[in-house]
Order: sequence, then structure tokens, then C-alpha cells
Amino acid sequence: MLGYWKSVWRRYSLRMTVPARPSPRVPNAERLNVRGWCRFPVDSVLTHWIDASRKAIDDSIRAPENAHWLRYGGTWFAGVNVLPNDGAGCVPGGPPLAGDAVAFIRTELGHTDLVWDRAQVSVCHPGYPQPMAGESDAVFTFRRDFDAAHIDGLLKDGPARRRYLREHHAFILGIPISRHDEGAAPFTIWEGSHHIIGDWLRQRLRDRTPQAWGAVDLTDEYQAVRRDVFARCRRVAIHARPGEAYLVHRHALHGMARWDDGATAEPGGRIIVYFRPPQMDLRSWLLDP
Repeated sequence: MLGYWKSVWRRYSLRMTVPARPSPRVPNAERLNVRGWCRFPVDSVLTHWIDASRKAIDDSIRAPENAHWLRYGGTWFAGVNVLPNDGAGCVPGGPPLAGDAVAFIRTELGHTDLVWDRAQVSVCHPGYPQPMAGESDAVFTFRRDFDAAHIDGLLKDGPARRRYLREHHAFILGIPISRHDEGAAPFTIWEGSHHIIGDWLRQRLRDRTPQAWGAVDLTDEYQAVRRDVFARCRRVAIHARPGEAYLVHRHALHGMARWDDGATAEPGGRIIVYFRPPQMDLRSWLLDP
């Protein structure tokens, strides 16, 4: 299995970093639909939210109850749902989450009654990833060479660690907090993968009720469709600076690249906050473009 992934990597991997300012001639709605992601330029409203939330972000990283999120030889703080924000995106004493990206989500995507989840605070450090206790060589190699590419919501369960659709995120909103180089463990996406993944999920689940989705073992098909994405889609590394934001389609295959030799970040590491609010209308989650 390890040899197989190495051969796929040599044949299909394409590493590129997206320019800091994509052409404004392509609207973000079109970019999101075609590529599966879009970026928003520096926004003073979002910058204010970052400044007002920075202490809460830093406190969540240092909190003893969150220490278990520091993994891979101390090179990655996964920080899932550790930010103490409310449904408006406010940390205690801070403003609601707002700005161009949020306005786009409400008007273009139709999430007018959006309730924000507690955000993930992802912190990465030089050397990521290091081997983690209990992880097989094949799993580590996949993380190192394929960015641990995954689709959000397909969770491992049971002794055999089979995959089931148990969460339904409306989108991924990435908000960089610290300044860092392009090679500092960037977010990666396989452009156009949301079309392939969406078609597969619709074919597999549309004749079942949403209540039954979580009992369907998708493991083998998921691995096959992921290989198809590697073969057909371009892998892109997204780099953004504080004040910018990027939005990722809910069905897109994505991951986090390793930290390149020589890449640097602020002393606290590469910090990105991710919001992944749940989508309540599960039929729309499955069937909408």
C-alpha cells in the first residue's frame, strides 16, 4: 500500500501556490462554483474582528484543557472547536464575525440565518508533520505526502475505523491570524473535486433519508473516489494574510501541506481560524451545487 501511494504521488502531484490577489475579473461566486474555493481581499471589518479576538485565540491555544490538541511531535495544534465564540461569532467582549466574506455567505450562498460553530484554531510549527504514536507508516506517509486529504464529515468509527457521513458542514471559512510564508503548512485543495465528490454522494445517498446516511459504510468508495480526484484534479496550496479570508466548498477534498524547509511564521506559529457551521437542511447539503 505504501508503494502504491508513492507511485500515485510521483505521477499526479502538482504543487502550486495561488497568487495573493487573483484576478478580480472572475466573480467569487463563479470561482467557488468552478474551483471549489474563493478568496476575499483584506477587509477592515474582518481585521477588526481579528484584533478584538486575538487574546481569546491565544488563550485557547495555551489553555490546559486544550493541551491534548497538540500533536505530531508538538508541530500541530489541531484546536477543533476551542475558540469560545457564540453563534454570532463573538468571543467574550468582542464584535460579531462580519465583513465581505460573511456578507457573501449570507447573500450568495443563502445562509441568512447562519449560526456560527465554535471555531477551530489551527496552529502549525516548523517540522510538521512528525510521526505520532500509534499511527501506522502508511497513515503518516499519506499525511506527509498527500496532506492527509479528506472530506469533512466522513468520520472513522468502530474497531475497523470505517468511514460514515456523520457531520454536514455548510462550508469552510479560513481566517488567517498570523503572518506566515507560503510554505508554512498551507491549506490545500484539489480544485474541482467538489463536483466529483458531490456527484458520488448524490448517487450513493439520494434514495435514502438523511436519517439513514450515518449508517452507510462509505469507506471503500470514499478511497476510490479520492484516488480519482488525485488523478483528475489540480492540487493548489492557498496562502493568505491576516485580513484576507478564503471560503471552501463543503464537498471539496482538502488537507494541510507539510511545513517546507526554510518557511517562517510569527513566533506563535502559523495560526488560522476555521469556521465550519453545520447545515441544518441536509437535503440541500447533498443536492445543492
